[in-house]
Amino acid sequence: MEALLLLIPLSVLLVFIALWIFFRASDDGQFDDLVGPGLRVLQDDDRPQHEAGAAEDDQSSVRSSNSSGNNTTSSILRK
Repeated sequence: MEALLLLIPLSVLLVFIALWIFFRASDDGQFDDLVGPGLRVLQDDDRPQHEAGAAEDDQSSVRSSNSSGNNTTSSILRK
C-alpha cells in the first residue's frame, strides 16, 4: 500500500510531463507537414535544366562506348 502512495503521484506527474512535451512540440510546428519534406527530397533537382540535358548526352556516349567494350570482354571470357 505504501508503494502506491509513491507510484500514483509519480505516474500522474509523468503523464503531465509527456502531455507538456507533446503540446510544446505541436505548438512549435513539429507535426504540421509530415508528407511534404519526404516528397520534396524526391523532387529536388540541384542541376540547372540546361546542364541536365548535357549530362544525359554525355552518359549516352559513355554507354555506347562501354557496350562495345563489354561485348569484347564477354567474348574473351568465353574463350
